[in-house]
Amino acid sequence: MAPINEEDSVQLDNDAFLKRLATFHQQRGTALDAAPRVNTKPIDLQKLYKVVLGLGGYDQVSRAKLEWRKVGQTFGLGSTNAAAYAFALKTVYYKNLAAFEIKDQHNREPPPKEILEDITARGGDLLTRTVENYSQPSIEDAEPSGDDEVTTPNGGDKMDIDEPGSGTGRSTRGLRQAPPQRVLFQPDLSSSRQVRTATGHGQSPQPTTAPSAPYSGISLPHSISSYEPRPPFPLTLRGVTTPANNSTRFYQQVNQQHIGSRRKAKNVTEPGSGFDGPNIYVRTLQALKSGIPGEIRYALHHLVKISHERGDKFRFEAFPGLAEALIEYIMGITSEYYAIDWRITYTEDVTSDNVLDAINGTPQLVEKMHYAKRVDFVDELWDPESVIHFENVMQAGLATRNLLHMEENAQYLVRETNLARDMLTIVLNLPHDLRLTELRHYMWDIAECLVPYWVMPNPPRSDPLYQLLLNEIHESSDRGAIITCLRTLCRISMNLTVNNNISGVPPETISKLISWCLLQDEELVGAALDFLYQYTANPTHVALLLYHHKSSKCPLPPLLRRISSLLHYGETEVQTKVILQHAIPDIPAETIPNVPADLLQKLLQMDEPERSNVWLKCVFEEHKDSEITQIALWHAYQARFVQYSNPAAPNATGLLPAAEFIKNVSIIFETATAQVVNGVQNKFIIKGIRPRRHPTDPRHHVYLRCLWKSPGQAKFCNEYLTDANALKHHLWQAHCGLKYKEGSTTQYSAEDTKILNPKIDCYWGGNCHRLSEGVPRLEPTVYNLARHIPIHIPHEGKDVHDQNAKMALSSSNSFTANKLGPKGAHDPRILADAKGLPISRSEIDPEGKEAVSHYMTYYNTPVDEKGEPCGLSLTAALIIRNIARHVPKARGILRDRDLHDGGLSSVDLENFLFDEDNAGLIAEPGKWMGYLFGGEVWEGLCWVMSYNRSLGGVVADVLALVRKGLEG
Repeated sequence: MAPINEEDSVQLDNDAFLKRLATFHQQRGTALDAAPRVNTKPIDLQKLYKVVLGLGGYDQVSRAKLEWRKVGQTFGLGSTNAAAYAFALKTVYYKNLAAFEIKDQHNREPPPKEILEDITARGGDLLTRTVENYSQPSIEDAEPSGDDEVTTPNGGDKMDIDEPGSGTGRSTRGLRQAPPQRVLFQPDLSSSRQVRTATGHGQSPQPTTAPSAPYSGISLPHSISSYEPRPPFPLTLRGVTTPANNSTRFYQQVNQQHIGSRRKAKNVTEPGSGFDGPNIYVRTLQALKSGIPGEIRYALHHLVKISHERGDKFRFEAFPGLAEALIEYIMGITSEYYAIDWRITYTEDVTSDNVLDAINGTPQLVEKMHYAKRVDFVDELWDPESVIHFENVMQAGLATRNLLHMEENAQYLVRETNLARDMLTIVLNLPHDLRLTELRHYMWDIAECLVPYWVMPNPPRSDPLYQLLLNEIHESSDRGAIITCLRTLCRISMNLTVNNNISGVPPETISKLISWCLLQDEELVGAALDFLYQYTANPTHVALLLYHHKSSKCPLPPLLRRISSLLHYGETEVQTKVILQHAIPDIPAETIPNVPADLLQKLLQMDEPERSNVWLKCVFEEHKDSEITQIALWHAYQARFVQYSNPAAPNATGLLPAAEFIKNVSIIFETATAQVVNGVQNKFIIKGIRPRRHPTDPRHHVYLRCLWKSPGQAKFCNEYLTDANALKHHLWQAHCGLKYKEGSTTQYSAEDTKILNPKIDCYWGGNCHRLSEGVPRLEPTVYNLARHIPIHIPHEGKDVHDQNAKMALSSSNSFTANKLGPKGAHDPRILADAKGLPISRSEIDPEGKEAVSHYMTYYNTPVDEKGEPCGLSLTAALIIRNIARHVPKARGILRDRDLHDGGLSSVDLENFLFDEDNAGLIAEPGKWMGYLFGGEVWEGLCWVMSYNRSLGGVVADVLALVRKGLEG
């Protein structure tokens, strides 16, 4: 039986599918159109079924926009009338395959044919369609939507078409009939439209058909002569629901129409509706200003939520009065403790004790609160109004704190009013009440946001807020408040051109900061170090630290020791590879080296394949990137042993066959593989081996090469010797002309060795010329040459496996001018001749050498994304640099008694200078530096500079300042 080809198998598969489909429709009681056509093109039902299933099924394709058009493109239906063709293709699937898909793919019972095949293919959701939930579209909804590509003309489900010449008498402009085939159509140009008859009945306009005979002699326009009638497209007819065929459905549609009309009548704008009112932002602002408790509570609740989630929406500049209203409400908490009702003024003079100047700030505000009458209250008993008031004030403080984290709001509040400074002064001077703890934290956060744009008076201690910050640091035990106050002091005038002058700090506060640096609290230590950095930036403050260097209030040496230990904070161990000498690539040998005579005698005593294997190991080495042709390798083997393979020769051993010899190469060397390089002519190579620069014996002992190159010779001597002694005797006999004494094999004759001969010179490497060009010069005699030659020979006991080490050693031990040349000083492998000119490494030492490296261990501190040092270690280094930089100036301030900060009088300074130790430190310039930076501080700084690559540069500057100070 002949095999079935692919086309026959596809046809059998299609026939089986149609058979299954026909059986399904027969059982369902519906008709199957097995060969449907759309746009005169046959539609393969099996292909259509697979395409639609690949897109997700009928419901999914019907839901997607224009998806049936894409299915139509699969069958080549064209782009003209694409909507109609797509709907016709959808109808083909709907009538023939939709129910089959539900049963075949989803294993569910399809809906009855009355709500599936018997109705139009409009819509989808066949999987969920049932008799109870399905309703046919009403007349108003007859227009298709979504993916229904074809629309049926309004006015009915069936279009009446008047046949030409019919007597039905319906006076209308019906569809114009297409002209007969192969007869060109000529429109009637005499009238644009047909005039109706008086009787009211007439025929549809008919095309004017010209006789066929005259066309042969008439030249028609191209648009007329090339006209082809539009192909007909199918029309979809839809049933109409009437009381006769479906009374229940008909009355449902009527009721739906009445309900829809009533709903439309209700959509009339009633008084008070249709206006949403102001947005939430304006609403909260107006509610806060209203003074109504319920509205205020509503406004504060939404302000807290909006300021936390969308703080960028509330800009004080866009909502005038918002900031003032919040501040005024917060200051209202004073009424719970003092009999004061604050009143804000923008124009009046501040004469009353309860009036606040919103423009210039209120003077003597602390004194006004101090003399105000206290309100008596019991902590445990709170009335409901006070509880609500406290909660509202907390929410107002939180909302203000959140809004001021936006820089635009902070700048606006500082620029437009001084109420914020009065608010901070009032709230932070209230009695210490646990109920106010949260509000006080909000006030410190607000101060931190505002002080970068404030200018403190001179001296800053006259500002009540500045004094509050210093008192909080010194007296408070609240860690969060201390950190916030330290950050606030460091940020005063930070965004302005004015320098931040932190002055009036008690020595006890500095002592506290030093003790906090001992804690394992990164945030607190960081805030303390930032404060100390700005404090030590002033030479006067450094002089104050020197004044208290002996006291327990502010000891400076312990401060330096502690801060120098923080230079190691966060360090990590890093190993860095330091290259002491770069790698020198080797130069591969150009030819296969000759076998020395003694090695050849050993090889001739071996049998094959041992002889060839040992020979390969002695003259070749593994190298993964090198290669040699198989023919060159075979010829080298033949050239070496063919003369000893003659059967007539004694102890002759035949050569291996070429195939077996090449096979042995891959066995001997692990990296060697036989390969074929394709090209015009295939090239057979051995990959992974190369010729040795110097041959070895079977025990891997490297032979020494003679590098004597006499004038006129193009190459070196290239004689290979077993050891240094053999090389020395070879040079004496072959190149110096020495001869043994008669009857001796160890002593040379001294006759004629001291005769001057200008041609005698050292030609080792071709460039030595020690006798003629060396310093000092030697007489050109055989005696002097024989004494000079051993310096080129490796010493006994050295590693003879590395020819490079021998050559470098011979140069370094030479008493001649063989020293490193000026251009080759970076490479100890490049030697120099007697004139100091570098000798090419390829001539002296052709073998490569690996890089010489050393691993250094560093302890680096953190760096930022730019590689710059950061963190606590950097701040500690900057503090030490400030002290080292200002110690000479501070010494002059103490000597001149010009220290006015810290509450010191002239008597205190006199007493300080009267002390002998202090007087000695002041008198000699370098003593202060030695006293502060000597001992473990100096050693720690040197260690950091050497082993911390992050801070090495900063610490190097510190050491330079210290050394400069020591020198006075």
